[in-house]
Amino acid sequence: MSSVQERAAAEKAIGRNPHPDFKKVESSRPPWDDTKSFAFSQTKSPDWKLGSGANDSSSSSKSHVEIDPYEEGRPAPFNYKLLISAVVPRPIAFVSTRSKDGTSTNLAPFSYFSLINHDPPLFTIGYSGGFDKAKDSLRNLKESEECTINIISEHFVEAANSCSINAPYGESEWAISGLTPAESKTVKASRVKEAVFTVEGKVESLREFESRATKGKKTGVLAIIEGTRFWVREDAINEQRNLIDPAVLRPISRLGGITYGRLTEGFELTRPDYNETIKNSEEASKLVKPKVDGQ
Repeated sequence: MSSVQERAAAEKAIGRNPHPDFKKVESSRPPWDDTKSFAFSQTKSPDWKLGSGANDSSSSSKSHVEIDPYEEGRPAPFNYKLLISAVVPRPIAFVSTRSKDGTSTNLAPFSYFSLINHDPPLFTIGYSGGFDKAKDSLRNLKESEECTINIISEHFVEAANSCSINAPYGESEWAISGLTPAESKTVKASRVKEAVFTVEGKVESLREFESRATKGKKTGVLAIIEGTRFWVREDAINEQRNLIDPAVLRPISRLGGITYGRLTEGFELTRPDYNETIKNSEEASKLVKPKVDGQ
């Protein structure tokens, strides 16, 4: 079985798309509203006070279901589908890589992605499968030890999604998507010109993981990437070059299944200071108790 067939079979086994005829379902939905722009609102409970608990008091009375991820007979894809629908919204790393000899490139989205440190700037990317069955992106990353991470925005989400296609190694996702490669400064991999924000990065470390259910089977690789250069679109960055406007970035996030999310609303919350909110408040000071079991 070829790598293309293997990936198609894996996708079929996961059953990510719940719709027999997706285009028919999509056509029944409202069209994209381009007039929606990022705006601030209040929090749900702006008068919330320390010790008040959840802003929806009924939430503590709901029942829960316990799930053992290694329960006998539970297929591994069940954990995958559960986790990607629960850990949301997830930012998406649109990763550009180039093979060490420069003969092949890859461009692909990954939602097992996060920022973990700022000095040095460190990012994590999670790859499904081990080195023995490495997809193009991981293969190139391991060889060249460098990449670019591009943040996906609304204005090229369809093109970015097209790069998740199970194309054979060596075929260009740049051509399939129609996106524009731009030269990087510290790495050989191209950055996406359409991206509002891009990180050039080099591999800090790679770690492979083994299945708990199937001994010897390699199921994932964690890549830690150190940022070596940032690129920001001029109209998105402030004067101090330390803050990006979400109304310009318009980032896309990943939810469960084949669902994505837009960022159209936000709210602000200040981080509480202990002396200011507890020590200087007689009412709040009454809430201070030593930690006990169960907390």
